[in-house]
Amino acid sequence: MISATRRQLAEAREARAAYRGGLVRPTSGVAHGLVQANLISVPADWAYDVLLYAQRNPQPCPVLEVLDAGATEPAMAPGADLRTDLPAYRVWRDGELAEETGDASSAWEEHPDLVSFLIGCSFSFEAGLVEAGIPIRHQELERNVPMYRTCRPCAPAGRISGELVVSMRPIPAHRVADAVQISGRYPALHGAPVHVGDPEGLGITDIGTPDFGDAPEIGEGEIPVFWACGVTPQAAIMASRPPFALTHAPGYMFVTDAPDSRYRV
Repeated sequence: MISATRRQLAEAREARAAYRGGLVRPTSGVAHGLVQANLISVPADWAYDVLLYAQRNPQPCPVLEVLDAGATEPAMAPGADLRTDLPAYRVWRDGELAEETGDASSAWEEHPDLVSFLIGCSFSFEAGLVEAGIPIRHQELERNVPMYRTCRPCAPAGRISGELVVSMRPIPAHRVADAVQISGRYPALHGAPVHVGDPEGLGITDIGTPDFGDAPEIGEGEIPVFWACGVTPQAAIMASRPPFALTHAPGYMFVTDAPDSRYRV
């Protein structure tokens, strides 16, 4: 088993403590080299549907860990608490966004049987892009990554259906092949891009207005590159309207203690 370094663990635990204390900031670039995860928590009677949906759509929904009903301490970060250790959460009721909060403790009080899924995140392979000298624009600008709902349907499962959500990074044209190769080594963290170039091929009519995150800046000689995104389950919540769900806020991830090299192939 590949383990994180002491420095990495210290950075991850410091970050989670800061979020627990009220810091709200996108997590791209935090704890370099450690895995970050999307969160979706649903009442136990919806958990099988979520698991099956993820199994049928492994690129946007790669499951890293499933916790027991009511559990809040993941094996990927011993001592952490999923109720408090993310910068921002979203509470969904009947498919509608009801609240965004920095502390989700009340969600477990309301639904003590919540089953939580940690899903791989593309922020995790950004370390490899940075190490290869490929610029990450949203990190440079200290913004959130832009994310878009697409026209591509995911495979439905039980009561859940929805469309693919993608994240976008503008990549210099001469480095696109490198970005594809590097991210492709991490299939459990979304892997290689699902689309390169023309956003209309994904049904995105205005790339300057993302559905989630911040507007992009695309420079001359750069190409928009799109990766499957772990916000896809949130699109499914909007489409399928379960009575209750809890998720991370897009771009505000759970920082784990697991090194990204553990998931490299």
